Parts: sequence; C-alpha cells; structure tokens
Amino acid sequence: MIVNVQSAQPDFLEEISVGRHSLKADEPIEAGGKDLAPNPYELLLAALGSCKGITIRMYAARRNWPLEGVHIALSHTRVHADDCANCELEAPMTDQIDVAIRLAGALSAEQRERLLAVAEKCPIQRALNPQIRIRTQLSG
Repeated sequence: MIVNVQSAQPDFLEEISVGRHSLKADEPIEAGGKDLAPNPYELLLAALGSCKGITIRMYAARRNWPLEGVHIALSHTRVHADDCANCELEAPMTDQIDVAIRLAGALSAEQRERLLAVAEKCPIQRALNPQIRIRTQLSG
C-alpha cells in the first residue's frame, strides 16, 4: 500500500490519496492553515480510533457476542516526561493519547473487559507502541 501526499502551495492544505480514496489534511488557522480539514494529529487519532473500533467489532462478531455498537473518544496531549533520564531537552515532553471506549449491548462484565483488552492490541496501537522506526529519504 502506498499513501501519496501532495502539498497545495502556498498554504498547508495537503491532498492525500490512498488507493481509490482521497482526503485532506490542514492546520488550524492559529497555526497558519485554513482549517479546511483535520490536522495530522487528528488524522492519527482517527486511525487509532477506527482501528480499535474495527478490532473490537471483529472480535465480538467472531464470538457472536451481543455487541450493538462502539463509541470511541480520543484526545492527544503533550505531557512532561518525568522518566526521561539524561534527556538533552530542558523540559522533555512526551505524547499521550487518552482513549475512552463505550460499548453498547447486553455484554457481560467479562466480555466488556475482554473487548477492552482486545482494543489495546489493535494493529495501529501496536505500530505506535513501542516507538515506530520511520526512515525518511529524498526521492526523485
């Protein structure tokens, strides 16, 4: 799979194509964008939330559990890294994503706990934890 991102100069609006699908990314007005699309952090949260939702629904469906719906709310913050020994930065920060999952349906407490555990193992979360190695190079 290849994701292509093309800048729409001179602003920060990005045109994204994924196979036959297209979407956009932008920055908020206060960051110099026009707020015409989600920002990259919001897209990251959307990817994580949708992955968790799909993973939960697949798991429940395979077991014929009475899951009627999933609602996931996510937020991203930068927090001070208390455990950053020997960091070179003055005030080291780390990213934190908070996820709240609401499950609808006549599920037992055990089923709810199992679905929460399954959500923690979705592929996007596994890609983000531990840190993903990203190699960037110029092409063409």
